Amino acid sequence: MQIETTPLPGVLLLTPRRHGDARGFFSESWNRKTLEEAGVALPEFVQDNHSMSRAVGTLRGLHYQSPPMAQGKLVRCGRGALYDVAVDGRRGSPTYGRWFGAELSFENGRQLWVPAGFLHGFVTREPDTEIVYKCTAHYSQPHDGAVRWDSVGIDWGIDDPILSDKDRDATAFVNWDSPFAYEGDA
Repeated sequence: MQIETTPLPGVLLLTPRRHGDARGFFSESWNRKTLEEAGVALPEFVQDNHSMSRAVGTLRGLHYQSPPMAQGKLVRCGRGALYDVAVDGRRGSPTYGRWFGAELSFENGRQLWVPAGFLHGFVTREPDTEIVYKCTAHYSQPHDGAVRWDSVGIDWGIDDPILSDKDRDATAFVNWDSPFAYEGDA
C-alpha cells in the first residue's frame, strides 16, 4: 500500500496495490496489519456507508459529527470519480480552516483518511458515482452537522453544484462554532 501524507497532519492519501490480469484486478482495500506495519494506526471502524450520486456536479458536504460521536472516515470511490475534500475544523490547530482535496476514482483506487475533527465533502465528476466509506462512530442525528460548501475557499471545479437543502442552508465557516479542539497531531 502506498501511503502519502498531506499538508493537513493526520489526513492521509492511501493507494492499495492492485493485482491485475486479463480478467480484471484484485485489491485489498483495507488491511489493518498492513497499515500498522507501515506505522499507521487508525481507530476501529464500526460502520460502512455507500452512497450513489446520479448527476455530475452533485456536491455533498461539508459534513461532520460532533463529539462524543465524532467520526473518522476512510473514503474511496466504488464507481465513477469524485473530488474528495477534508477541512481542518479543530479550534487552535495550526492548520485550522485549511483544506486538502484529492481525485478519487474507480480507476485510481485511491482512498482518503479523514480523521475526526475534520469536515468532509465531495463533488462528483462522473455520472452514477459511488462513494464507499468506513466510519469510526455510528451515525447520530443529534450530532450531525454541516458547514457551507463555498465558505472555506475550496476550488471544487464547479460553480453551480447540485445540493441538498441541508447543504444549501448550512452555516458559513466564519460563523461556525466548532465543537472540535486541537489536541496536537499524532
